[in-house]
Amino acid sequence: MRRLSRSERARQVRIIHLGVGNFSRAHLATYTAEAETEAEAGWGIAAFTGRSPKAAEKLRPQGGLYTLITRGAQGDSFEVITSLSQVYPASESRAFLELLARPEVGVVTTTVTEAGYCLDSAGRLDLENPQIKDDLEGVRKGRVPASIPGRIWAGLRARARAEAGPITILPCDNLAENGAAVRAAVEGFASATGLGGWGGLEVSWATCMVDRITPATTPAEVELVRAECGYCDAAPVVTEPFKEWVIQGDFPASRPRWELAGAKFVSDVKPYGQRKLWLLNGSHSLLAYAGPILGCDTVAQAIAHPLLKRWVEQFWDLAGAFLQVESAAYRRELLKRFRNRRIRHQLSQIAHDGSRKIPVRIVPVLEAAATAGVDPTPALRPLAAWIAHLRGMGAPVVDPDGGYLRELVARPPSVAVAKIFEYLGLSESLVEGGELAEKCAALVCELEG
Repeated sequence: MRRLSRSERARQVRIIHLGVGNFSRAHLATYTAEAETEAEAGWGIAAFTGRSPKAAEKLRPQGGLYTLITRGAQGDSFEVITSLSQVYPASESRAFLELLARPEVGVVTTTVTEAGYCLDSAGRLDLENPQIKDDLEGVRKGRVPASIPGRIWAGLRARARAEAGPITILPCDNLAENGAAVRAAVEGFASATGLGGWGGLEVSWATCMVDRITPATTPAEVELVRAECGYCDAAPVVTEPFKEWVIQGDFPASRPRWELAGAKFVSDVKPYGQRKLWLLNGSHSLLAYAGPILGCDTVAQAIAHPLLKRWVEQFWDLAGAFLQVESAAYRRELLKRFRNRRIRHQLSQIAHDGSRKIPVRIVPVLEAAATAGVDPTPALRPLAAWIAHLRGMGAPVVDPDGGYLRELVARPPSVAVAKIFEYLGLSESLVEGGELAEKCAALVCELEG
């Protein structure tokens, strides 16, 4: 059986993407492919992997092509996505610098998870992060940095030296005000090197909200493509029908017409990002930590559990009261998406990197509720479930701070909660008197049975 391969020439590279995982291929690359028109074609993507080169090893022999399996409640549809023109392992750092020095490249996008930007809990570059420390030492020895902040810093300097013109950086991860957050990380790295930034190069730091549930690919999807499409694809992606992209910012070097594929350009993305972070991602975290404790493995299983569904809806009621955009229709759509049993979104996958997710998904709702004098219990529950998870309940702990956090919570629940509150940097006015911590500790005990 033939392997998926190109019969036509790949598009010219005009976008560089860092972090070519399943999500970026179901979202950014798909929007870019769908935005192509006869009058305005030619926005190819050069994609770089994260630390593992596996995606490049699978996609390179296919010329960057892959099959998108859109899994609706009634069945699957199949589409070959053609927008990845080149795929590189992260180790090919010189190729990244060379590409970013080309004037036709106008946009750099990223999907590397919250942890990939090496930020501390205050939103600053974490200078104690081992990858950042290694990068800073490497810069002194002439090495190209490997971290995302370091790599973008080096790329912008290469572009400035080449006088290649303006560029837009567009992070596509679940960070509040992600453009400003990534700018802080990159500028923090520039300052830490002692070598400065990128001179007079015009850099636009755009912000966006992204949404499309995209679980990990299994061997079953590889076999499905073989059976249904009649070719071999080593790297298919399975995703849901729903997708959303809301973008704010300037693109001085142009961009694809993503709005043709349904993207929305707005003057303020924050209300949309807040809704998504709180309602979708916040409830995902609640299910990811509480669900496995109650015997659930997937989002669909968890939302079918009466107690978990009630907790989710209580959290939505609380969070929705502080949103600036409508939430009723959005909540109905979320329930429909969560109930799609044909999307096996593993709770253990969502549970990864809680130390980077809880501060942006749960803590703002907790603080808003406590400040408003509203019962914060629905927002304390996902926090309590995360603490129980760190204490050995439910899914395995996969987190950059995992070892430290497990040690932190290896105490009686009341002490563990106080330590986590301190770790999260909750304001003194919230923790004063200990009432909030007592409620949270009681919820931890309830989950631990």
